[in-house]
Amino acid sequence: METKIYKEANLIEAIQVLKEGGLVAFPTETVYGLGADALKKEASKKIYEAKGRPSDNPLIVHIAREEDLSRIAKNISLDAQKLMKAFWPGPLTLIFKKQDIVPYETTGGLDTVAVRMPNHKLALRLIEESGLFLAAPSANTSGRPSPTCAAHVLEDLSGKIDGVLDGGEVNLGLESTIVDVSSKEAVILRPGFITKEMLEKVIGNVQLDPTLLEGAKENMKPKAPGMKYKHYAPKGNLTIVMGETSQVVNKINTLLLSSPKDKVAVIATEETKDLYQCNQVRVIGTRKDEATIAAHLYRILRELDELGVEIIYSEGFSESGLGFAIMNRLVKAAGHQIIYA
Repeated sequence: METKIYKEANLIEAIQVLKEGGLVAFPTETVYGLGADALKKEASKKIYEAKGRPSDNPLIVHIAREEDLSRIAKNISLDAQKLMKAFWPGPLTLIFKKQDIVPYETTGGLDTVAVRMPNHKLALRLIEESGLFLAAPSANTSGRPSPTCAAHVLEDLSGKIDGVLDGGEVNLGLESTIVDVSSKEAVILRPGFITKEMLEKVIGNVQLDPTLLEGAKENMKPKAPGMKYKHYAPKGNLTIVMGETSQVVNKINTLLLSSPKDKVAVIATEETKDLYQCNQVRVIGTRKDEATIAAHLYRILRELDELGVEIIYSEGFSESGLGFAIMNRLVKAAGHQIIYA
């Protein structure tokens, strides 16, 4: 299969592929998604096949108009309506009880459906002009770092999908916050740019799913993407070093002494980049603005893959606010390998 690259000027071609049950990756404000008609079970099956994704890992359905939500979701609570008013379009996915029209192939076998409205003009045009609901997990091989540009999509999925709608680099670089609003209590299943504090300003108390604090159990059925399986991982062995900054720097420099110089790298910040005795130091952003760290995480992991790095040491980050989402992704990428300095 030849994977075609579409630009906004030939959007109609990408739409036709989707209408015929094909797969087209497209940009959102978070990461690139791998789009298919969410109401066609065969189209959803193609997503799992192309990504090598476990079939019990639910897909997120993308919509362009809030008034369309009731076609695919039911029991839309007052809390859900408040969250939509506050954060849609934007990086917030809400989980509802599903309507019968949504196939189980899209929901990972669950009676709930994950829905979001992306805050990206090209994504919204694609959804609206196609007239479809688009199931769209991240457009990468399952388990790899999510794609933040069209080149990342092609790196993983060239020859496996029909096309990529190239909208340039994404803005946020971290997947949406996922909140389950299908029962009485709102529960965060995946942290993101919309933080717990921001949610609670709108609807009051919001719970954290226990897996965010304790890790997922092997026999659990995931309610949302990213809950159970290893995700976002580079090819090299990633270890996170947590602690006070000077102690983290000292610990990483000690670890570097016993690591092969041409096969090791450090993920650092603007504040610490000159403190490491390593040839490959990648600056992820500044601690003064955690959004810069989130935006660069996946790109840096992919760059280190291209360099053939086998060992990666990363500084840890704040575990509150946006830092909680960054650490959620980083810990999964490291397979929970953490050293406390």
